[in-house]
Amino acid sequence: MKREAKNHVLENAIRYWSHVAPLVIMPENDKELGMLINRLDTLLDVVGSDEQHTIMPLIDIMSNNIASYEKNKYKKLLGTGVNALKYLMQEHGLTQADLPEIGSQGVVSEILSGKRVLNLRQINHLAKRFHVEPDTFIDEP
Repeated sequence: MKREAKNHVLENAIRYWSHVAPLVIMPENDKELGMLINRLDTLLDVVGSDEQHTIMPLIDIMSNNIASYEKNKYKKLLGTGVNALKYLMQEHGLTQADLPEIGSQGVVSEILSGKRVLNLRQINHLAKRFHVEPDTFIDEP
């Protein structure tokens, strides 16, 4: 790309930044998150199923920022993988017996009480079941 063309791109970015910036922010609170989600929904309505639409990179940035905020928020709120599991069980009205993919009710009880840790197979099953990232259930060392 020629230097003149690069400068033109930068000039346009500067000129229109005040219009673009609200779309690429990293949300710092739930209010900003809500606004970003609403804007993303509007863009998704415009794009529809056209994966090649010129606005897709912006949609990817917005989606990543939303996911990052939510991941950090829930990780801070829940603290540990077991706490995340307890929270999700409560939110979905589940008992220990409702998680056969993890193991018997006794195994689930041991995990919830901290006597046993989740293994990779269990983590992957939970992530699929609750539609969350596997690291939701992995504790930081």
